[in-house]
Amino acid sequence: MLVHGAWHGSWCWKRVRKALAAQEHEVFTPTLTGVGERSHLLSSQVDLETHISDVVNLIRWEELSDVVLCGHSYGGAVISGAADRITDRIGALVYLYAFVLANGECLYDHVPVEQRTVQGGDWRVPPIPAEVFSVNPADAAWVNRQCTPQPLSTFEQRIALTGAIDGIKNVTFIQAAGFRGGPFAPFYEMAKAKGWRTFSLPCGHDVMLDLPEELTRILIEAAPSRAPLRT
Repeated sequence: MLVHGAWHGSWCWKRVRKALAAQEHEVFTPTLTGVGERSHLLSSQVDLETHISDVVNLIRWEELSDVVLCGHSYGGAVISGAADRITDRIGALVYLYAFVLANGECLYDHVPVEQRTVQGGDWRVPPIPAEVFSVNPADAAWVNRQCTPQPLSTFEQRIALTGAIDGIKNVTFIQAAGFRGGPFAPFYEMAKAKGWRTFSLPCGHDVMLDLPEELTRILIEAAPSRAPLRT
């Protein structure tokens, strides 16, 4: 299961989804409430818990197990919250240059005030241009057209973790080495210190667009060997 980051939607996984399906893997790429094709549901009430529930409920109602749960960027907070609630359904976690929050933290704890883009009390966080994230030039205009505003509460709500997630030992962190200046480098260093499997890819922040084949390979390798892969 592939969980997109802020302002994105299922659309950003199109290439990786097709590559995994071509190798006969079952793939889910949910669009979180309020963005992408679900942008008609955007409201100030949508928060991190809403998005965690999006993922948890999909796993439960699809009756999935041994899930390789991958979160990109903001999606890292979402998969942490989901995995902590349904640890028995998760076979592996993959953080794709993503936020790895500790209990009680929120995303904005790791973003300098001057980089927060909401002004004038608005709860709609406008998309950051693709060029800032070093998206490859061929895709940048498309990404800018596709991205939609993100509800502010998803960045401000503090995550509640029980500690159950610490029981998941199959964890991977992927660095997008071509994207500099963001808040993600400390999480990469933390992942190495924890002994997680780590990769560094020479691309911009949207790895699934810049290097879909390489990302597909890493996702397949992350799958638990004891059971068929559900990504």
